[in-house]
This record gives sequence, C-alpha cells and structure tokens, in this order.
Amino acid sequence: MPDEAGGLVLDRARGVRLELAAYRQDFRIRRASVPAGRPGWKFERRQHFQERSSPSWEAFRRGDWDEALRLAAERRSHWRSVARDDRERGAVLHRVRVVEEPLTPYMQWELHALRVQGESGRPVRVVGGEAVRALESAGPLPEVVVLGGQVLYEILYTDEGLLHGGVRYTDAGVIARWEAFVERLYEQGEDVVPYVDRAVSHLPAPMTTQVADHQ
Repeated sequence: MPDEAGGLVLDRARGVRLELAAYRQDFRIRRASVPAGRPGWKFERRQHFQERSSPSWEAFRRGDWDEALRLAAERRSHWRSVARDDRERGAVLHRVRVVEEPLTPYMQWELHALRVQGESGRPVRVVGGEAVRALESAGPLPEVVVLGGQVLYEILYTDEGLLHGGVRYTDAGVIARWEAFVERLYEQGEDVVPYVDRAVSHLPAPMTTQVADHQ
C-alpha cells in the first residue's frame, strides 16, 4: 500500500499548469481525440464542490430541495445522449466517487444527480473513504481524470470548491499507475443507483443552514 501511494504522487513541476479556460479547451480537444476502445477514468475525492453552472445545485444551495431534485431529473435526456455518444465512440468515461458517511449536504445532492446519470447509462460507482484512506498519510488524494491512457489531468479547485483549472500530465508511467488504480476501485465499487436507493434516498432534505455551513 505505501508503494502504491508513492506511485500516485503528482509532481506539478512535471506537468503543464492550465488556467480554467485553457484547461476546458484542452480537455475538450483531447477527449474528442481519444482512440476508439480506450476508456476514460475519473476519480473524485473531495466531499464538497460548488457547481455554479448547475441550476439544480443553485436550487439546493438556496434550500429548495424538491426543485433541486426535479432539475437534476430534467437532465436525464442529456445524460442519455452523452452515454450513447460515448458508447458509439468507444470512449466511455468511468467515474469513481469516494463517499464519506455521514454525508455532507453537498454529497447528498450530488449522489442524487449521479443517480440520474447512472440510470441514463453512464458508468458511475461509489467507494467508501476506507478504500483510499491508507494512501493518504500525506493528505487527500487529488481529483483526477485519465483520458484513453494518453493524458492525465489533475483537476484543481479553490478551497471553497470552485473549479479553477488543471495540470496536464503525459508521463506514461504516471498515467498507467493512475489508470490501474481507478479501474481497480471501479471494479470494487457499488453502482451508484443501488447505493443511492439503499443509503441516500430515505434521508431527509439537508437543512439550508447545513448547506451554508459547508460553503
């Protein structure tokens, strides 16, 4: 386990720092060029983000839980289209979401949103914090996306959870280690749909004050 932890260390001096606009453009271009048959892998560790481009998140943030869930469900047709396009291109992005319990208010919202994606055909699985904690003696693991075995992005956020860019890595060894790590977690994980049905759907709506406390 310690050897694996060392293999997952990302030295930003060996990557290319991209500001937000450049990161988004670079990601789009490289995602579109992934060879057929090469899956992608996304690893998410933080328990709170800000999703200011999401009307559902905005409804959640202001305490309108029913509206937040309704708006998340409205994205179903969009996610079905994304899942279909990914399958046709042969470049499916697999997502692993680390979930700590008890859930933060944000995680309660995000898991409902991810359930919609899972129901729409996007592969999303959940693992508990215990699956990675032994690797985090030096701090939490980063947020990472690997595209087709060709490029790895460390996704950067502010302390408040706002996306503010990324670091691009093309070292084959780093990419291979992270790809194998996330794929292993995915194989161990629980599909998001039954997880939410079992552990999340019965929970009461998070209180507006709880949401504010985690901003």
